[in-house]
Amino acid sequence: MHGTATSEVEVTHISSNGIWLLLEDKEFFLPYVDFPWFQNARLAEIQDVELQHGFHLHWPKLDVDLAVEQIADPVNFPLISGTSEEASPK
Repeated sequence: MHGTATSEVEVTHISSNGIWLLLEDKEFFLPYVDFPWFQNARLAEIQDVELQHGFHLHWPKLDVDLAVEQIADPVNFPLISGTSEEASPK
């Protein structure tokens, strides 16, 4: 008898270039260049991810919220990080 999946989203791999997420039956790569919030995060912070309402991802320990649409097509959703130099007041 096979077990039931307990998570609809799972971090499957973390590398020096980004993270991989398994979301239901699709795998996504989130490169740090497009998703900078994860680059210096701790392992436990990255792995603590929740799928909410079937289309929204939330990392409570990082205070990061992303729509699945943003991950599937990041080119159409330019991100502005509060950590980037462009976003900082001069």
